[in-house]
Amino acid sequence: MVGAQPTDTVRNILSREGVYMKKHLLGGVAKGAFDEATAEARFNAWKENKQNGLAALKAKEDEAKKAEAKARLEAEKKVNEEIAKKVAEKKAAEAAAKAEAEAAANAEETPAAEEAPAEA
Repeated sequence: MVGAQPTDTVRNILSREGVYMKKHLLGGVAKGAFDEATAEARFNAWKENKQNGLAALKAKEDEAKKAEAKARLEAEKKVNEEIAKKVAEKKAAEAAAKAEAEAAANAEETPAAEEAPAEA
């Protein structure tokens, strides 16, 4: 090649868009290996195949992202359930302690109430 050389980024873009493939096929036309219609058909077939491959890759990546998000959601639900259980146990323990304290207070008041009429 004569002149400026494309950078890696530019070369990747040109390759992905099919510029290099088109140049390659037109070189074959110039040499007489096949006609321009055949070159165009080969280019279109290559481009379609490339797009299908990229679409399949994108679909696979999207599916992987969905699966990862679902797994994260399930893990978060599990953690939230554990936290909810701990909170419920703590509230139940507090309620039991409160009920026990009230029962003890009622038990102390009841004998005092029974003794008072006996004195009278």
